[in-house]
Amino acid sequence: MMAGENAPRRLSIFGSTGSIGQNTLDVIEQLGGRKSYEISVVTGNANVELLAHQAKSAGARLAVTASDERYHALKAELSGSGIAVAAGASGLAEAADLEADWVMAAIVGTAGLAPTLAAARKGATIALANKECLVSAGDLFVDAVAKGGGRLIPVDSEHSAIFQSLDEGQRHAVERIILTASGGPFRTWSRADMANVTAATARAHPNWSMGLKISVGSASMFNKALEMIEAKHLFGVRPDQIEVIVHPQSIIHSMVGYTDGSIIAQLGCPDMRTAIGYALDYPHRPKLNVERLDFAKLSRLDFEAPDEERFPALRLARTALERGGLQGAIMNAAEEIAFHAFVEERIGFLAMADIAEAVMDKMIATGEAKTMDDVFAADAEARRLAAELVALNEKAA
Repeated sequence: MMAGENAPRRLSIFGSTGSIGQNTLDVIEQLGGRKSYEISVVTGNANVELLAHQAKSAGARLAVTASDERYHALKAELSGSGIAVAAGASGLAEAADLEADWVMAAIVGTAGLAPTLAAARKGATIALANKECLVSAGDLFVDAVAKGGGRLIPVDSEHSAIFQSLDEGQRHAVERIILTASGGPFRTWSRADMANVTAATARAHPNWSMGLKISVGSASMFNKALEMIEAKHLFGVRPDQIEVIVHPQSIIHSMVGYTDGSIIAQLGCPDMRTAIGYALDYPHRPKLNVERLDFAKLSRLDFEAPDEERFPALRLARTALERGGLQGAIMNAAEEIAFHAFVEERIGFLAMADIAEAVMDKMIATGEAKTMDDVFAADAEARRLAAELVALNEKAA
């Protein structure tokens, strides 16, 4: 159900307190704010002070914290505002049930899967910043979008670049998809050096300003691994058509290679607002207050092959793509458990990939995902096994 032609577009922002969510609200304000858009819901997690501020500034109808424990704090922050408040899984379900023409799906992790899937089934345009929807649910999620009558527009800078470079009339001529990676803060580090890094060190991305989960994922290249699996589902290409190239300057955001040897790329300064604005105003290009690329100052653009020995996450992604089935969901779930253990200083940086690989191998016989229950069951089992391996890793240390 779409808003009337002259009515403001109705937007929902899942994960509004994260870096993607905050940039989304900035883009909305640049493009007219309440004059052009009606915010149905904003959701966040523990930072209820920021969530309440966003809800009031944007004029949202509903604010949801994913943390049941923070419900009363959010209720107090929004007292007298007229904005409804909800919390937990039921609150996210309520958020997904609100009518929206466009949904920013930016909840980090598997927690974002259920509400985003529900919004897709209602026919909303999904601006997808949550990797797990496609990594874990893949074909099921794409099918839900199609059956709901909505559209899927990628917001990750790499997939947005491919989306912008892909000639819909020439899909048959696509030879390869080339995902660029900055290489993160440890691009030139040895494995021995990486064994001793901390979450604080891993968070220091050289080009992008991102949350902790995405920053650590970039440092380990698990983010790029997930993007490889996403690309298969987003663009309908074979695993052998997906390449990764390290590009430290993060100016070329990704490329599409065609059968005539041509390569079409999307370039720009590292700023997520460009991809967000494109998804929000698609198929038009909005006027945004972002830094313009100055080619005279660039000096050089560098490229190098990724080292899958130092960054085994890329190899695990290829394994998941080759095995198919629920291996993407299994890899993602195990990595999430390992990530939290790393941040809590319970395991080392390199152990994250070791744990993910061990869980993938233990669950190699897991069947296909015929329903979402299959996805959630595989996710739960992978988390259980990963938690056991984390405990064993701690004892060994």
